[in-house]
This record gives sequence, structure tokens and C-alpha cells, in this order.
Amino acid sequence: MDTIFTLLMVLVMVASVLLVIIVMAQNPKGGGLSSTFGGASSAQFGVQRTNDFMEKATWTLGGTIIVLILLSVVITGKPSQTLPAQQPAKKEAPAKQSAPASSTTTTPVAPAK
Repeated sequence: MDTIFTLLMVLVMVASVLLVIIVMAQNPKGGGLSSTFGGASSAQFGVQRTNDFMEKATWTLGGTIIVLILLSVVITGKPSQTLPAQQPAKKEAPAKQSAPASSTTTTPVAPAK
């Protein structure tokens, strides 16, 4: 379970860093990368509007982070099937058993005359 949790947390960190980079590249006034490139030059890259790409990337990365966090909670939040560590039970020696009483009774034999 630890390796799955570690993998999910690494994926969350990578998605978070990418989200920060994309958000920082955007201009709050609507400029950002789309205003840096002119209308003609943005068509050369194959993307008509860079703002649409940045907005979709922001929403996608945000959703990815939420899904990864919920997935890590569901996977690692299950109670373990093993019992919690308990103190070992004290072992006691078995009680001494007495020999069973014999069922035959001995009758004294009279001495021979």
C-alpha cells in the first residue's frame, strides 16, 4: 500500500507543479500567452486561441488533482485486514493431572494355613 500511496502523491505533485506553471503563464486581464503571440502567429502553432487551451488545461489539471487525491483516500483509507498488534498472551503451564484411580479394588487375601 505504501508504494501506491507514494505513486499517487508523486502524481499529485507533478500535476500541481504543472497547474502552477499554467496559471502563472496566464494574464489575469485576459492577455497571457495569447496576447504575446499575434493572431497570425498563433495559427502557425496549430492552436487558434491559446486562452482556450490554457483554460482547458487549468480545469483538467485541477480535476486530475482532485481525482488523484480522492483515489488515494479510497485506496489507502481502508482498514487493514490484519488485527492490530496485540500483546502476546501469557502461556500457562497445564495443571498437573493425577493418575486416574484404578477401578479394580484389591481385596486382602487371607494368608494360607
